[in-house]
Amino acid sequence: MELCCCVTLLGCSLVFMVQGFYSASDDVVELNPSNFNREVLQSDSLWLIEFYAPWCGHCQSLTADWKKTATALKGIVKVGAVDADQHNSLGGQYSVRGFPTIKIFGANKNKPDDYQGGRNSQAIVDGALNALHTLVKDRMSGRSGGSDYSRQSGGGGGSKKDVVELTDDNFDRLVLNSGEVWLVEFFAPWCGHCKSLEPEWAAAASAVKEQTKDKVHLGAVDATVHQGLASRYGIRGFPTIKIFKKGEEPEDYQGGRTRGDIIAGALDLFSDNAAPPELLEILNADVLKKTCDDYQLCVIAVLPHILDTGAAGRNGYLEVMMKMAEKYKKKMWGWLWTEAGVQMELEASLGIGGFGYPAMAAINARKMKFALLKGSFSETGIHEFLRDLSVGRGSTATVGGGALPNINSVEAWDGKDGELPVEDDYDLSDVDLDDNFGKDEL
Repeated sequence: MELCCCVTLLGCSLVFMVQGFYSASDDVVELNPSNFNREVLQSDSLWLIEFYAPWCGHCQSLTADWKKTATALKGIVKVGAVDADQHNSLGGQYSVRGFPTIKIFGANKNKPDDYQGGRNSQAIVDGALNALHTLVKDRMSGRSGGSDYSRQSGGGGGSKKDVVELTDDNFDRLVLNSGEVWLVEFFAPWCGHCKSLEPEWAAAASAVKEQTKDKVHLGAVDATVHQGLASRYGIRGFPTIKIFKKGEEPEDYQGGRTRGDIIAGALDLFSDNAAPPELLEILNADVLKKTCDDYQLCVIAVLPHILDTGAAGRNGYLEVMMKMAEKYKKKMWGWLWTEAGVQMELEASLGIGGFGYPAMAAINARKMKFALLKGSFSETGIHEFLRDLSVGRGSTATVGGGALPNINSVEAWDGKDGELPVEDDYDLSDVDLDDNFGKDEL
């Protein structure tokens, strides 16, 4: 469940920072990067976990119900909470972009499910029991045996097959010539710290492979066997982790060694090296639906008619949007545009209303909420608009009709200036005008 205290959910007022919501006397387990692996990932129990931020008003409102839920489910389902504002590596690991977010960690701890039910204790308890019922049925049918993490090196881990074994023979081909981002661990089999890192590295490899669509890779080199590679990169201790990016010298990885830290670091690398999102013209309903369904937020511009701006003016607006898409590419939002008057139902649903072009709206399709740009359509104005959304400020409204509107199918802009429509010429020689034409009659 993702509420409206953050970028993707829009519309939560920023409040003063407060202390964490839960204490040792509560039945809610306070989770952090130090105990998350042990308590949750290595557990066979079903976990219901709230990711919150202390400043979020909706999180504060949920606190009493969350404590009541934990007490009701004590001994049946584990109930935890993560201060994702403080422990953002855990929030990043599980793609938390709004507060509070509730996730259900069941059989596959690497792929928790989003809780989408009501926000009161009764609804949350019912949702947890339904998830527990599903888990038990899966185990009875043999589809799941608890946590799917392999038990190796004393801890839970992902699939070792997702860690690419690198050698003197394949390193250049797979890493240096791939054009993709690699995190490579240089290890020694006898090294105790390497053995401790193994399950964390394996779990991170599985998560990173999925979350980056196989664009960031985790590899491992046995430096005692492939000494040429170890010598080439100046490996002096174990484990050593290096980052390889296309056309750049390798650099040392300086982050933490838990799976959460590794995943967060890999996702940052993915965002930093990803191409900016594509800016699409709304040509049909599928373009709008796919973009708004695939992304947490879709940013839509309604640009003036081509006759009002010409190609140069329109390209100027599109250039501003592309710069903002590049600036905010880590958010992984969708970016769309249309011409004024072409998608009137869309304009009406967003309250744009046929004037004031160019206009911009940011839509959260999951909640059918939107916010309108009130400032100038410029780099500064749009940056301020999106920055405010990023910290939970700004007024929102419900999309008209509560659903994405009907979209007309249109031809793509050809990149040229507009042309006035050609009117038919009329020959007035054949028109019979009587003698009284043009005279006033009393």
